[in-house]
Amino acid sequence: MGSSVEERPKWDNKIQYLLTCIGFAVGIGNVWRFPYLCQIYGGGAFLIPYLIALVFEGLPLLYLEMAIGQRLRLGSIGAWNSISPFLGGVGIASMIVSLLICLFYNTIMAWILWYFFHSFQNPLPWTQCPLNENRTGYNAECEKSTPVNYFWYRETLNITRSIDDSGSLQWGLVICLASAWCVLYICFIKGIESIGKAVYVTTTFPYLVLTIFLVRGLTLPGATDGLVYLFTPDWDILMNPQVWLDAATQIFFSLSVAFGGLIAFASYNDEKNNCERDAVLVGIINSATSLYASIPIFSILGFKANNAYNACLQGNILDLTNEFDISDQNITTENYDDWLAYLNRTFPDKLARVVLTPCDLEKFLDQSASGTGLAFIAFTEAVISMPGSQVWAILFFIMLFSLGLSSMFGNLEGVLTPIRDLKLVPKWIPSSVFTGIACLMCFLIALIFTQGSGNYWVEVFNSYVGSVPLLIIAVFEVIGVIYIRGMKTFSDDILFMNGRRPNIYWKICWWFISPVMLVVVFIAYVVIQIQKHPVYPAWNPDYEEFPDTETVPYPNWVFAIIILLSSVPVIPIPLVAIYRLIRREMRRSSTSGDLTPHCNDGLEVENFQQMSQST
Repeated sequence: MGSSVEERPKWDNKIQYLLTCIGFAVGIGNVWRFPYLCQIYGGGAFLIPYLIALVFEGLPLLYLEMAIGQRLRLGSIGAWNSISPFLGGVGIASMIVSLLICLFYNTIMAWILWYFFHSFQNPLPWTQCPLNENRTGYNAECEKSTPVNYFWYRETLNITRSIDDSGSLQWGLVICLASAWCVLYICFIKGIESIGKAVYVTTTFPYLVLTIFLVRGLTLPGATDGLVYLFTPDWDILMNPQVWLDAATQIFFSLSVAFGGLIAFASYNDEKNNCERDAVLVGIINSATSLYASIPIFSILGFKANNAYNACLQGNILDLTNEFDISDQNITTENYDDWLAYLNRTFPDKLARVVLTPCDLEKFLDQSASGTGLAFIAFTEAVISMPGSQVWAILFFIMLFSLGLSSMFGNLEGVLTPIRDLKLVPKWIPSSVFTGIACLMCFLIALIFTQGSGNYWVEVFNSYVGSVPLLIIAVFEVIGVIYIRGMKTFSDDILFMNGRRPNIYWKICWWFISPVMLVVVFIAYVVIQIQKHPVYPAWNPDYEEFPDTETVPYPNWVFAIIILLSSVPVIPIPLVAIYRLIRREMRRSSTSGDLTPHCNDGLEVENFQQMSQST
C-alpha cells in the first residue's frame, strides 16, 4: 500500500496544481453562459442568488472533492471504493459523465478551430454573402438571414432542417475535430507532467486576452450602454424561482464538481497540503472570472447594439429626407427625436404616410445570446465593425480554445485516472499509448457531431448529460463522505492535511445545507422538465418566420435517447451497491453453510473474519 502511494506521480509545484484546477473550473461557460444569465435575470440582482449558491453549495462541494482526492490519493472510482464498496458506482458514474462530456465538448473546440483558421482571411468570410450558383446575385438563403448566420449554419455546420435528417460528414469539421484531439493528446502524452507545463499557457492566456478586450471594449461607442444594461438591478425578478434554480445550477456546473477530474487532480498532491485554502481560492477565482469576462463581452455587445440602433436611425433619416426634401445632413442621429417632434407638429398627415422603422436601443440590447449564439453569431457580428477585425477574431477564438482545452484536461483526466487506478490497462502498454488509444476512440465516436445534424446532438448532450446525472452524483458524494465515512473521520483527515479541523461553517454545509440545496435543485429541475415535451431550435429556410429558428419538439426516438443520457450514467450507483450486497450475503451464507456441529472450522472462519476486518 505504501509503495503504491510513493509511486503515484506528483505535481512539480503548487502553482501547477492550482492553475490546472482553475483551468478546469474556468471554462467556455464563464464567457458565454454567465453574462447571458446576468442579462436576462435582472443584471446585478442575479449576483445575489449566484453568490448564495457559491457560498452554501459550490465551495463546500469543491472542498469536499479536493480533500477526498488528496487524502485517499486515488481517482474517482478508487476513492469511492475506498470509502465504501457500496459507493463504487459513484466513481463509475462520474467517469461515464466525463466521457460523454469529452465527446461533445471537443466538438465545440473543433468549431472554434474552424473559425480561428478562417479568421486570417481579409475580409472575414462572414462579412458578406457569397454569390449564388449562377453568379448573378447573392445566395438567397444568406440574403434572407445575415452573412454571419449563413456562415455559421451553412458554411460551418451545413445544418439539416431537423434532427431526423443526419446529413453527411462535414470534412472540414472532421479535420478540425482531429486537430483538437491531437492537441489534447500532445498535452496529455506524459500525464500530469505535460499537463502541468501546458496549463501555464492555457490557464493564464485567456486572462491576458480578456484584459485586452476589456481595454478595447471600454473605448468603443455604446460600451457604456451595454454595461448599464448588464448591471442595472431588477430586484423584482428575484421573486422568480427560475432565477434561483439557474443560479444554483450555474455555480454547480461552473465549478466542475462531480466530474471526477478534481478528485483525480487532487490525488497527485502532497498529503500535507492546505486543501481548504485551495478550494476557496479556486472557487473565488472562478466566479470573479465570470464577472470579469462579462465586462468586455457586454461592452462589445453594447457597441453592436449601438451600431444597429444608429443604422436603424439612418434608414429613417433617409426616408424623412426624401419625403420632406430636407437638405442632407440636417437630420442627424443626435437631433433625430427633435426633428421627428417638429415634423409631427407641422406636417402630421404627411409624416403619418412615411413608414418608419421603430428604433429602440433597449430592444437591440434585449437581443440576448448565450452559448454558440454568443460566440459564433453575436460576437462575430460585432467584430466585423471593429477596426482590425481579423486581430480581434483571432484573439477571441484563441482565448476560447485555451479555455476549452484546460477544461478538457479535467474531463479526460476524470476518465483515464480511474481506469489506471483499477489496473484495467496491462502494464506492458505504455501510458502514452493508452492515452492515444482513448483519444482515437473518442474521436471516432464524436464523428456523429460533425454530421449535418451534429449541432442538434451537441445541444442534446450539453442539456442532459451534464444536468441530472451530476446532481445525483453530488448528492451521493456528500452522503458518502459525511454519513458513511463519517464527519469525525473526515475531520481527522482534514486535521492531518491542513493542521486544523473544519470550522462550523463547513460542517453545517456538509451536514445539511449543501445536500438539501442539491435535492431541491434536482427536484425543481425534474419538475420543470416533465411539464413540457423537450424542444429544439431548427434552422429551416422554409420556415415562415425565417431567419428566426423554428422551435420543434424532439421526435420520440430522440426523447428516448434523452432519457437514457439522463439516467444511464447514474445506473451504476444502485447496480454496484446491489451487486456488492448480493456478494456479501452469498459470502456470509456460504461461510455459515460450511459450519456443522461435527467440524472444527470455526477457528478458520474467525481468522478469515479478522483478516477481512484488518484489510
